[in-house]
Amino acid sequence: MILLTGGAGFIGSNFIIDWFANSDECIINIDKLTYAGNPSNLKALSQDPRYIFLKGDITDKNLIALCLQQYKPRAIIHFAAESHVDRSILGPEIFLKTNIFGTFSLLEAARDFWSKLHPSEQNMFRFLHVSTDEVYGSLGTTDDPFTETTQIKPNSPYSASKAASDHLVRAWHHTYGLPVLITNCSNNYGPYQFPEKFIPKIIINALQGNPIPIYGDGQQIRDWLYVKDHCSAIRCVLERGSPGDVYNIGGWNEKYNLEIVHTICKLLDTLKPKSDGCSYQNQIIFVTDRLGHDRRYAINADKINQKLAWKPKETFDSGIIKTIEWYLDNHEWVTQISTKL
Repeated sequence: MILLTGGAGFIGSNFIIDWFANSDECIINIDKLTYAGNPSNLKALSQDPRYIFLKGDITDKNLIALCLQQYKPRAIIHFAAESHVDRSILGPEIFLKTNIFGTFSLLEAARDFWSKLHPSEQNMFRFLHVSTDEVYGSLGTTDDPFTETTQIKPNSPYSASKAASDHLVRAWHHTYGLPVLITNCSNNYGPYQFPEKFIPKIIINALQGNPIPIYGDGQQIRDWLYVKDHCSAIRCVLERGSPGDVYNIGGWNEKYNLEIVHTICKLLDTLKPKSDGCSYQNQIIFVTDRLGHDRRYAINADKINQKLAWKPKETFDSGIIKTIEWYLDNHEWVTQISTKL
C-alpha cells in the first residue's frame, strides 16, 4: 500500500490514474481539497476498492500518524504543495505553512512510524518528496542546465518554500536515517491541470474568446515535461532510486513562452477553427511582467537516465497535441473548474 499526499491535484491525480493502469497496489490519498484539488479528477475510482480517499491537512501530524498506523504503507509519495508563483507573491504565508510546516509534520509522522517497523520493513520503506526545478533559481540563456548538484538559489516565495522543504527532507535522512528520495521536475503540462497555470490558461482563454496574456516580452524559457512522463519517472525513482539521493526529471524540451503560445494557437486554428475564420493569435496581449520573474529554467536529466534507465516518451510536439485534444474533449470539466478561478 502507498500513501499519497495531494492526490486530488494535477500531478497527483494523474499519478493515481497512471498507477492503477500499471499496478493493483492500493493507494491512500490524503488531500485538503483546496481550490486546486478536484475530486472529479478521480471520480472513475470512487467505487474502486484499491483507492481510499481521506480529506485532511498534512500539517495535522496526528491525522498522518493515525493513517500510517492504520494502513501501514510501504511508501509515502509527497505531492501536496501550494505551487502557483503569482499566488505566493500576493500571499506567501500559506506557502510557508503548507510547503514547509506541512512537510515537517509529514516527516515527523513518517519518522516515528518508520522507527517502529521491523528492520526488514524499514529497509523497504521510502519517503519520496516531489519538488521543482525552481529551487535552483534562474539561468542565463547560455548557462548549462540544472543538475542535482546545482546550488539552491530560489527567487520567489513559492520556490523558497519548496527549497526549504527539500532541505528538511535531506536533513531527516542525514540526521535520522529516514530513507528519503527527492525529485526536482521541470514544468509539467497535460490533463487535469488547474487553469491558473500557463498552458491550460492559454487553451481555455483562447477557446472562451478571452485575451491570452503574455508576461513581459514572452522570452522566458522553460523546460516542458508531459505529466504522464513525470508519473513514470516517479514510479521509477520509487522502485530503483537510492535512499538519500536526488533525481532531476526533465523533458528535454526548452521553449520560449511566446513560442508556446503561438504553437497552441496554431494547433487550435486547425483542431477547433473559429467561426469567423480568424486566428486565435489575434487574442494575444502583452501584460506587465511578474515580479522577480525567472528568465530560464532547464533540467539536465542525465542522472535519472543513466542510473535508473528513464527517459521521457513524449516530445513537446506530441504531448501538446494530446493536451489540447484532452481539453477539447472535456468541456464539462473545463466549465466546472473555471468557476474556481
